[in-house]
Amino acid sequence: MSTCATASRDLSEPLAGTAATASTWLLVEQPGPWGTEALTASRLDPAVGRALERAAEGTGVRVALIRRPGRHADLHTGARHRVFVAHTRPGRSWIRTTALDDPARLLGLGFTALGAGDPDGLTLRPHTPCAPHEAHMPHEAHAPHAPAAWEEYTGDPLVLVCTNGKRDRCCALLGRPLAGELAASGVHGTWEITHIGGHRFSPTLVVLPHGYTYGRATAQGVKDIIEALRQGRVVTDGCRGRSAWERPGQAAELAVRELTGEDGADALSVVRTDGGAPVWSVTVAQRDGRAWRVSVAQLAAAPPRPESCGLPLGSPARMEVVGIRTARRPEHGVRAMAAGRL
Repeated sequence: MSTCATASRDLSEPLAGTAATASTWLLVEQPGPWGTEALTASRLDPAVGRALERAAEGTGVRVALIRRPGRHADLHTGARHRVFVAHTRPGRSWIRTTALDDPARLLGLGFTALGAGDPDGLTLRPHTPCAPHEAHMPHEAHAPHAPAAWEEYTGDPLVLVCTNGKRDRCCALLGRPLAGELAASGVHGTWEITHIGGHRFSPTLVVLPHGYTYGRATAQGVKDIIEALRQGRVVTDGCRGRSAWERPGQAAELAVRELTGEDGADALSVVRTDGGAPVWSVTVAQRDGRAWRVSVAQLAAAPPRPESCGLPLGSPARMEVVGIRTARRPEHGVRAMAAGRL
């Protein structure tokens, strides 16, 4: 039976410029089953999920649920939730982590600050007793609800494989085996994630803190990506783009890498974007002072293909680089392409 991923692969659909856009990721561990809209269809309190979505809207923060690879029993028991916050801008990327009994405490985060890469946004809402009889209990009685302090994450890059079969069956059929293989082979930063867009490029994943997203991934390919990032390099094969940039910027950065052979993970930044759909002029700057103006056009993919399993045939937008030339680096303070919400 044909799937959206099979159709995309057979048509050799380009990957560049298709990554989800997020300057910062908020990842909340939630074991058990996930529904189509996982933040409101999982064992996470749906009111908390909706509130987190609203709080993050327009800030550059993307909220998603994660879980360790493996079988996911339909458990209702409470557990501590591992939480990661990762900022993806070049030269400023970081990950902080903590563990919580009550994810509602994340509503105290400073989402605007986190979207801008400011760790001062790592605040937490004070714990509210869950039941009336708790209101008069001594402070120590609430100790299990007190989170550990935010800590700098120093482990291997986080590898977040999209596996939500309720969203698209390709993510389950292709993503879950990849996540399992990575975890079994010792890739300790592997997690499953609810949704990062682009089901038809399954198996798809995002690597944090750099935010580079990949499609049609293989276990060996992921290991190569991780090893390169340990050395400060980025692998462009199968790369969909860096989530810090909107989609024209993603395509422009990858085009400059292809032109110059630059593989430094933090060597390039999207510093200016002019125009709008269907044509943008994107300035990509190298940290040594060089810059390029990249013309990016939005085109309709042809022939029609399913953007997701079960949907009718469509013509998804694709980003095509139609020109690159050297340019002067813009002065500090010009409009940079901000990361929005997908």
